[in-house]
Amino acid sequence: MLNGWSAECLMAASARKMFFEISLAEWSLHRTLQAGKLTNMEFPAKAKTDFGINAVEYVDQFFKDKANDQTYLSELKKRAEDLGVRNVLIMVDTAGPLADLDETKRKQAVESHYQWVDAAKFLGCHSIRVNLRGKGTADEIAKSSVDGLGRLAEYGRKAGIGVIVENHGGYSSDGKWLMQVIRQINNPYAGTLPDFDNFKLTDTAVYDRYLGVQEMMPFAKGVSAKARDFDEQGNEVTIDYDRLLQIVKKEKTPAFKGYIGIEYSGNRLSEDDGIRATKALLDRIGQRVS
Repeated sequence: MLNGWSAECLMAASARKMFFEISLAEWSLHRTLQAGKLTNMEFPAKAKTDFGINAVEYVDQFFKDKANDQTYLSELKKRAEDLGVRNVLIMVDTAGPLADLDETKRKQAVESHYQWVDAAKFLGCHSIRVNLRGKGTADEIAKSSVDGLGRLAEYGRKAGIGVIVENHGGYSSDGKWLMQVIRQINNPYAGTLPDFDNFKLTDTAVYDRYLGVQEMMPFAKGVSAKARDFDEQGNEVTIDYDRLLQIVKKEKTPAFKGYIGIEYSGNRLSEDDGIRATKALLDRIGQRVS
């Protein structure tokens, strides 16, 4: 017995199932990929073999010329399936601004995203992650976002693929603004991907991360666990993971049971060690709040 706990009880507590699953965002390895030390095709095996993670989130720029390459996509799908790795989503950054005020450019961006919706469906993903970017006032960008994202979400609805927006700077990092856009679209395939750290509105203004995640969770189809550095106890030095995971669990109806993707973006630790540290933090706090 240890403080009233038997060894069996301690083991049961340590093995408690978390309310979420862990996935790995490919951006966590962007320096390795950019250096040519890893390819997108090898990413699922890296996630499974090196980190014990059975779900992956791709980034379009690492296979941007392969969206319509059925031979490539078939091989990527087969490798993931053979490994028992789930393809969760594709993060799309290179297909153009969905909130451009110019209608022609916005239409081109919407249509450029179609191929990634199709690729996501083929790979078995549940969503693509997109950005809402454009130059203009908050009201102007909101109006163009409703149009651009709304049209893309309708294409996603027909394919059965979610189109989810990450808070990625500017107006999209304003939780209230983003929720107004999502509610106006009123399409269950238009959702959010709350990121724990991307709440920079301008060079000098930052939105409250805890409020932002809370506001975005009712429409969340995934969550991005950003991490940059850790203290000696293994906690993220600027982000209260305990508080955020409590918000993620509480602020979703029905209760969130999806994937939380590791996105290590620090410099002090290597990418591999940063991924491991983020996973350990999610495992430790996730079991406590489950």
